[in-house]
Amino acid sequence: MIKVDLNCDMGESFGMYKLGNDEEMMQYITSANIACGFHAGDPHVMRRTTELAKRYGVGIGAHPAFPDVIGFGRRYMKCTPGEIKDYVTYQTGALREFAAANGLRIQHCKPHGALYMMAMDDEQLARAILEAIADMDSQTVVFALNNSAVAEIGKQMGIPVALEAYSDREHTATGSIVLTRTGPSIQDYRDMAERVVRMVKEGRVVTHTGEDASIIAQTVCIHGDTPGATELAKAIVEALKQNEIKIAPIREVLGVGC
Repeated sequence: MIKVDLNCDMGESFGMYKLGNDEEMMQYITSANIACGFHAGDPHVMRRTTELAKRYGVGIGAHPAFPDVIGFGRRYMKCTPGEIKDYVTYQTGALREFAAANGLRIQHCKPHGALYMMAMDDEQLARAILEAIADMDSQTVVFALNNSAVAEIGKQMGIPVALEAYSDREHTATGSIVLTRTGPSIQDYRDMAERVVRMVKEGRVVTHTGEDASIIAQTVCIHGDTPGATELAKAIVEALKQNEIKIAPIREVLGVGC
């Protein structure tokens, strides 16, 4: 049976500001990417989101970012590899302790926003992120785009890598994504769900420029702050089940041990 992990960025509320639909989304996903305070989130939100993930049996992942709350981590910043390594260690380490307090371990790491996008093309940046993760736990799964520096270097380092596709962002011909939506807006949840099925089952996706490209989708992201995210998640889950695709934890998808 074909298997796929579903992930969602979570814990992005902070202070008096509420973002996303975390509890509603938890029932549909297998991996939660939890903000660690640099682009969003705060200690109280991190604790609550970790507790929610435990309640719903969802894998916990760190979602580290550039120190950029004002720009929501989507502004490109120039940092040294050493700074990046420290940022990832700091944020992942904080989440690790909230996980430990709930008797859990961090399952995966998925960098956020501009940090994620820059690392896909920048080998030095990719290696800095991967070294930070390997120093903490070399069995932590790293989420990465197809044909990216993170995926290639991660495999060279022996770090488990999950190739990621997106349900609500446009893909490029290389398997990368457009960071914020700029192409035609997809309004039909069923069409979006069928696009996910095709990525998982056939390894194909129509790009933002209309090309038909190859892609490997071991984990699929559904953004919790996308308008109608819960309806989209429900449609995706139903479509995957109808096509006999099992929604499974990422380690089961990759066939690696706990």
